[in-house]
Amino acid sequence: MTPKTFGTLVLFTGLVACGGRHRGLETAVPTAAANWHAMATRADRVRLRGWREAWTEALDRARRDNAARIAAEGALFDPDQALAGAVPPTGTYRCRVFKLGAKGTAMAEFTSYADFRCRIDAEGNESSFYKLTGAQRPVGTIFHDNPKRAMFLGTLLLGDEVRQMHYGRDPARDLVGYVERLGDKRWRLVLPYPQFESILDVIELVPEG
Repeated sequence: MTPKTFGTLVLFTGLVACGGRHRGLETAVPTAAANWHAMATRADRVRLRGWREAWTEALDRARRDNAARIAAEGALFDPDQALAGAVPPTGTYRCRVFKLGAKGTAMAEFTSYADFRCRIDAEGNESSFYKLTGAQRPVGTIFHDNPKRAMFLGTLLLGDEVRQMHYGRDPARDLVGYVERLGDKRWRLVLPYPQFESILDVIELVPEG
C-alpha cells in the first residue's frame, strides 16, 4: 500500500453518524493528522494550482453582460478578498450558488440560483460541508489549512442520491476548492474548474436566521 493510498483510506474509512440529521447523508471524516495535500488526486492538485487562471477567465466572461450584477456582490467575486477565520462555525447556512464562465452552449456565462440550505459540522480538527438541497450537492471535508484559507475536498451528489461517493473513485464527481471569510458572518466556497457547466463555482454561505 502506497502512502497516498493509505492517506485516502484514512480519510474515508470513518463515516459521520449523522444520517438521520441530513436526510440519510453520510460523509467522510478525516483523522486529526489528515493532510489534504497527500489525499488530493493529481488531477485535483492541478485544478487547484490553476485557481487564479480560473478566476480570471471566468470573471472576464461573466462580466461581458453582467458587470453590474457582479460589482453589486462586492467581495464575493474579488479573488483576493480573504479575512482571518476561514472556517465557518457549525450550523445551518443559506447558500447562494453562482456559476461563472460557461462550459459548452447550454449555460450562460453568469448563472445565479435561488437560496439553498447548507450545513457545517465540526469533526475533530476538521469540518464537514453539506449542501442539503438542490439537484447538484457538493459534500466533503474542510481542512483547517491556515487562518485565511481552508481547503476543501469532496464529491458531488446528484438528484436524489443520499450516499456520498468516495473521493478519488470517480474523477467526474471529485471536487476541490477552498473556503474563505469575506466579512461579518459571510463566507464563500470556491470550486475552480468543476467538471460540469462552468469554469468556476462560487457558493456564498450566510448563517440562517
